[in-house]
Amino acid sequence: MGVVKCQSIINIMEEMASRKLAESWDNVGLLIGDGRQEVSKVMVCLDVPEWVVEEAIANNVDMIIAHHPIIFSSIKKINSDNILGRKIMKLIKNNISVYCFHTNYDIVSGGLNDMFAAQLGFKSFEIIETTTTEKLYKLAVFVPAGHEQKLMEVMGKAGAGFIGNYSHCTFRSSGTGTFKPLEGCNPYIGRIGELENVDEIRLETIVSEKNLNKVVREMLKAHPYEEAAYDVYELENKGKSMGLGRLVELEKETNLEDLALRIKKALNVDSIKVAGEKNRIIKKAALINGAGNKFVNSAYFAGAQVLVTGDMQYHQIMDAVEMGLCVIDAGHFATEKIMVKHIAHALKSKFEQLKYGVEVIESQSNIDPVITI
Repeated sequence: MGVVKCQSIINIMEEMASRKLAESWDNVGLLIGDGRQEVSKVMVCLDVPEWVVEEAIANNVDMIIAHHPIIFSSIKKINSDNILGRKIMKLIKNNISVYCFHTNYDIVSGGLNDMFAAQLGFKSFEIIETTTTEKLYKLAVFVPAGHEQKLMEVMGKAGAGFIGNYSHCTFRSSGTGTFKPLEGCNPYIGRIGELENVDEIRLETIVSEKNLNKVVREMLKAHPYEEAAYDVYELENKGKSMGLGRLVELEKETNLEDLALRIKKALNVDSIKVAGEKNRIIKKAALINGAGNKFVNSAYFAGAQVLVTGDMQYHQIMDAVEMGLCVIDAGHFATEKIMVKHIAHALKSKFEQLKYGVEVIESQSNIDPVITI
């Protein structure tokens, strides 16, 4: 498949991190463009400054996928007198769509918060501030006996039946289904106008809200009946908790200076800011990529001895140190740039799986604008 619609790529991004997870102040999704646009080349970046827009134009890119929203708040005019207006005009003129996923990608399981923790060498962590808990649903479908195994496998592959570390969790019960095909039907079993009694299996499973539509869609495609009978119930059970910030416990306690040097090496940066007594023993660390100003209190009350983040302001650093909380500030860009390679790799794999002939490139001009001299 040479090209695909922009909306098809948006659907993939939504599977990675639903827009519903974003903070209320955030602005995510397709911010510029048309979901019906054909896309043959995608560029992944952290930010969308004007030089990245120029890079996209030079490389014949059809769609930009960025972490930071190109439009954060309402705008009253679009013209060349301001930088945002110029960027929007260039993007539209060159038929380049822009999709942004920000706090929803920070929050989601396996997203940027988790990636940041893993980048620093931590394998297990807890959420500091839970923002949402995944809804769970019971899906029950009735299928003629003999077809239940195939249907179970299809639904499991689509994401149904996960309980903890177990997949393909289902329950089956047998019974008799009745139906009468009417004029205009093309029944898999039975004849027009005759009441049928069929040995059927009730196959039921658990599905997350994120996967529900996909599971139902794939189930209907695989079901032998022309009209499948199924029920969906919202459950009181709760799924995965998701949120901002990660609390990690060090396998071996260390002092602030050594931890800072370890983080500096892990993020491959020239310098980092450190506040607090360099010999302070660190047992627990609070991690939040990007701007962590609002996490001082949360980190402290979570029991951390240090807050590792990327964009602290002077007064918030003073507040933290007064509370007895050390701070390691590695810079906003350094704590989030890891998403570019991760998303580019994920999209390449997904496009290959779906046989989409869409090229994925990483922005080369989107570098840290702050240097140390």
